[in-house]
Amino acid sequence: REHHRSIRTNNMLERIMKEIRRRTRVVGSFPDGKSALMLACARLRHIATKSWSDTRKYMDMTKLEEIELQQTA
Repeated sequence: REHHRSIRTNNMLERIMKEIRRRTRVVGSFPDGKSALMLACARLRHIATKSWSDTRKYMDMTKLEEIELQQTA
Protein backbone atom coordinates (compact mmCIF):
# COMPACT_ATOMS: atom_id res chain seq x y z
CA ARG A 1 0.00 0.00 0.00
CA GLU A 2 2.82 2.42 0.77
CA HIS A 3 4.18 2.21 -2.77
CA HIS A 4 0.79 3.26 -4.15
CA ARG A 5 1.07 6.45 -2.17
CA SER A 6 4.34 7.44 -3.79
CA ILE A 7 3.09 6.51 -7.24
CA ARG A 8 0.01 8.65 -6.78
CA THR A 9 2.09 11.55 -5.47
CA ASN A 10 4.41 11.23 -8.44
CA ASN A 11 1.47 11.33 -10.83
CA MET A 12 0.12 14.44 -9.13
CA LEU A 13 3.44 16.20 -9.50
CA GLU A 14 3.63 15.22 -13.15
CA ARG A 15 0.11 16.54 -13.69
CA ILE A 16 1.00 19.87 -12.09
CA MET A 17 4.13 20.23 -14.20
CA LYS A 18 2.15 19.35 -17.34
CA GLU A 19 -0.41 22.03 -16.51
CA ILE A 20 2.29 24.67 -15.94
CA ARG A 21 4.03 23.73 -19.20
CA ARG A 22 0.70 23.95 -21.03
CA ARG A 23 0.13 27.47 -19.72
CA THR A 24 3.65 28.69 -20.43
CA ARG A 25 3.49 27.43 -24.02
CA VAL A 26 0.38 29.55 -24.61
CA VAL A 27 2.26 32.68 -23.57
CA GLY A 28 5.34 31.83 -25.61
CA SER A 29 8.16 33.97 -24.30
CA PHE A 30 8.32 35.90 -21.05
CA PRO A 31 10.02 39.26 -20.56
CA ASP A 32 11.79 37.96 -17.46
CA GLY A 33 11.88 35.04 -15.08
CA LYS A 34 9.69 36.81 -12.56
CA SER A 35 6.71 36.90 -14.92
CA ALA A 36 7.07 33.19 -15.66
CA LEU A 37 7.19 32.48 -11.94
CA MET A 38 4.09 34.60 -11.37
CA LEU A 39 2.19 32.61 -13.99
CA ALA A 40 3.30 29.29 -12.47
CA CYS A 41 2.32 30.43 -8.97
CA ALA A 42 -1.06 31.63 -10.16
CA ARG A 43 -1.70 28.27 -11.79
CA LEU A 44 -0.65 26.42 -8.64
CA ARG A 45 -3.00 28.57 -6.57
CA HIS A 46 -5.82 27.80 -8.98
CA ILE A 47 -5.16 24.07 -8.86
CA ALA A 48 -4.92 24.08 -5.06
CA THR A 49 -8.16 25.96 -4.53
CA LYS A 50 -10.27 24.26 -7.20
CA SER A 51 -9.15 20.73 -7.92
CA TRP A 52 -7.63 19.45 -4.72
CA SER A 53 -9.71 21.20 -2.12
CA ASP A 54 -12.99 19.86 -3.48
CA THR A 55 -12.28 16.18 -3.74
CA ARG A 56 -9.24 15.13 -1.74
CA LYS A 57 -7.62 15.79 1.58
CA TYR A 58 -3.95 14.95 1.43
CA MET A 59 -2.98 16.43 4.74
CA ASP A 60 -4.99 17.22 7.84
CA MET A 61 -4.00 20.77 8.74
CA THR A 62 -5.94 20.97 12.01
CA LYS A 63 -3.03 19.79 14.18
CA LEU A 64 -0.66 22.23 12.50
CA GLU A 65 -3.13 25.07 13.03
CA GLU A 66 -3.51 24.13 16.71
CA ILE A 67 0.26 24.20 17.20
CA GLU A 68 0.48 27.54 15.45
CA LEU A 69 -2.23 28.99 17.69
CA GLN A 70 -0.44 27.71 20.79
CA GLN A 71 2.82 29.33 19.71
CA THR A 72 1.21 32.71 19.03
CA ALA A 73 -0.75 32.71 22.31
